Amino acid sequence: MDAESLAAVIGSRVRHERTERGWTLDRLAEAANVSRRMVVNVEQGTANPSIGVLLRLSDALGVGLPALVEPPHRERAKLTPAGEGAVLWKGAAGGRGVLVAGTEPPEVVELWDWTLAPGEEHASEAHTQGTRELLQVHEGTLVLTVGQEAFTLAPGDALAFTGDDEHSYANPGTIRTRFSLTVYEPGVGSGHRTETSHA
Repeated sequence: MDAESLAAVIGSRVRHERTERGWTLDRLAEAANVSRRMVVNVEQGTANPSIGVLLRLSDALGVGLPALVEPPHRERAKLTPAGEGAVLWKGAAGGRGVLVAGTEPPEVVELWDWTLAPGEEHASEAHTQGTRELLQVHEGTLVLTVGQEAFTLAPGDALAFTGDDEHSYANPGTIRTRFSLTVYEPGVGSGHRTETSHA
């Protein structure tokens, strides 16, 4: 899905979920701790919101991030063909963060495919309390910093960590880094999210 189509899908889903609840733009903006202008731009498909903004909106609406990038579905299984995941982050040098699969709330699990070009870094705010992340490096070298602690991972290395601290993913090498990331966020939509966001 190209960026324009993805923005339209996200905008449509946010508008649908907001109107289903009878919420005004201002109410959603306040609940998500984002500006009214940002909500309008997202709904119109003209914004390129950060992962953090999308997480604030999805949690305020109680639907989870995976639900924002696709129409509602209730199938027992959902296939995402290769190359059709939602690209929710693009690095300046060509890296990408692709959400390839996810579950519905309240216990949301997200599966990501990340690529970082040499020198790229993605910083993430702390997630909600109880969030856990698992990752495995497939190519290159990854430096993952959680709070004040840094871990250097080589191909095949895996790491489990709490996502409710600030964290970042960086490629210090000269070749691309590719890794899979799973994020578990409990209790989405239960109104417990603070002003933080993730991924």
